[in-house]
Amino acid sequence: MNAPTTRRLTVAQALVEFLAHQYTERDGRRHRLIGACWGIFGHGNVAGLGQALLESGDALPYLQGRNEQAMVHAAVGYARQCDRLSAHAVTTSIGPGATNLVTGAALATVNRLPVLLLPGDVFATRPADPVLQQLEVPHAGDVSVNDALRPVSRYFDRVTRPEALIPAALQAMRVLADPVDTGAVTLALPQDVQAEAYDWPEAFFADRLWRVPRPAPDADALAEAVRLLRAARRPLLIAGGGVHHAEAEDALREFADATGIPVASTQAGKGSLRHDHPADVGGIGHTGTATADALAREADLVIGVGTRYTDFTTASSTLFAAPGVRFVNLNIAAFDSHKLGAVSLVADARAGLEALGKELSGHRVATAYEAGYTAAKQEWERRVDAAYAAPDDSVRPSQTQVLGVLDALVDETDVVINAAGSLPGDLHKLWRARSRRQYHLEYGYSCMGYEIPAAIGVRLAAPDRPVWALVGDGTYLMNPTEIVTAVQENLPFTLVLLQNHGYASIGGLSEQTGGERFGTAYRFRAGDGTYTGAPLPVDLAANAASLGMQVLRAQSVAGLRAALAEARGAKRPTCVYVETETADTVPGAPEAQAWWDVPVAETATRPAAVAARQAYDRQAAGRRRHL
Repeated sequence: MNAPTTRRLTVAQALVEFLAHQYTERDGRRHRLIGACWGIFGHGNVAGLGQALLESGDALPYLQGRNEQAMVHAAVGYARQCDRLSAHAVTTSIGPGATNLVTGAALATVNRLPVLLLPGDVFATRPADPVLQQLEVPHAGDVSVNDALRPVSRYFDRVTRPEALIPAALQAMRVLADPVDTGAVTLALPQDVQAEAYDWPEAFFADRLWRVPRPAPDADALAEAVRLLRAARRPLLIAGGGVHHAEAEDALREFADATGIPVASTQAGKGSLRHDHPADVGGIGHTGTATADALAREADLVIGVGTRYTDFTTASSTLFAAPGVRFVNLNIAAFDSHKLGAVSLVADARAGLEALGKELSGHRVATAYEAGYTAAKQEWERRVDAAYAAPDDSVRPSQTQVLGVLDALVDETDVVINAAGSLPGDLHKLWRARSRRQYHLEYGYSCMGYEIPAAIGVRLAAPDRPVWALVGDGTYLMNPTEIVTAVQENLPFTLVLLQNHGYASIGGLSEQTGGERFGTAYRFRAGDGTYTGAPLPVDLAANAASLGMQVLRAQSVAGLRAALAEARGAKRPTCVYVETETADTVPGAPEAQAWWDVPVAETATRPAAVAARQAYDRQAAGRRRHL
């Protein structure tokens, strides 16, 4: 009998070769599991993974980033656009390169999106101790800064011996491909181990297929859910991000067509139905529409599909107010399907909706109920039209008018990206999503600085789609560096940069909670210590141009319309810069239709804080635990 064949490679070379042969498959379609590797090199990965990526050629494409956190954001944007069936790896040096991954890892794990993190680590053999950038922990010699990634990773391992890579790499792929467990996966790689050679079994490098299943719901749970649905008089379905991840939009549309049950959406689930579908009632929760939130308050049955029920969705447990309201949760993760005391359907969103639709054949909500939410939807659309409208084309636009101009320009192919600030609230309430992946809001972690790198990731996944990154001045200042990456890689996208001279969202929240907008404006400091002077002489458009973007400055609604149209057809990364009027001077988006719990000081001396606490106590009295 011949001995098993082996190949002598370093650990880094073996890992790169292994990653190039991993695939996912769902519904008979195969995808590269690891499509590329982002990297910023330093000691800890330059002589290991850096050399291995160079040697591999096109087997595992390399992408150069400028900021480690931003590389993770780009990878997450790519994975979401790929419905979690393909992901990117990210490699960094030890020390600050590794710790810069933590925020991106948390974002990936919170949003259940796969990314493989490959930070360098200190020497496993400790020939010099400490090495440059090593954190010394007197009570634990085996701790490094990479341990900060443990709580934000779905799987973590430190590969301290070459042969340990085999089980670690296989476990990493299992988690990345698992729709329940996926998130950030970290393999910490000591720099000496990366360069160490080992005789690897050839089987380690064979093509490996990770099948992504579509589990069906349990028959008894399905029967109970159907019984509740047939008995409900005011049912409401909430579409979460799981609808998109499962490619269940067609199944949801068929379910809504057959039953007439209205469909509201979370930030992650928006676009599950087109905005003009008769059953689509818009966003739900604190940033939701009046239509959806009114239905939620009166619903006797709530069907959650692929949602985590965050506090924005539930209005901090005040939204579902009807006596005796029940919940049916369809989710591939049992952890989420059991929330709110629900009847739990642990299943793939598409498989579960198809099963529910089959069992509900012939059932439809009452005509009066359908007519009621249809009329409310039409009234809300009139409010959206009013928010989008400008008195004439010569005025400086408000933020909502910027959205209105963009809304009139895009079609089903465009992708709109945002994550933080006041824009998510306006978008959730107002944006008219036209296709399943047009609306790309990262609101699980709501991370400032996500938008620009995510636009790059989306563009890599969908090179033929126009991509828009909507960014306020506060977010832009957090993380503009990947503009250089987009220029270097010739990845056209449009940055819509809104200048409003401060943190608009947190400024509004500060005012509501008695903080009087303290510390939220970008203005000169006055003599009394307040920041109420003139706006700072900062030119963000010039900054974007200095990083390589084509910049179009818009001074009016008409100028904005022309600039956005030009940018949509641009062949290079382009910035449309517009200084917006504030919400205090022009009509804006409708105010929040539901509460959000941000605790207010129980005792205070300033009248604004005292009044805010009184309002807080009134709202908090409506909180409810659904058991």
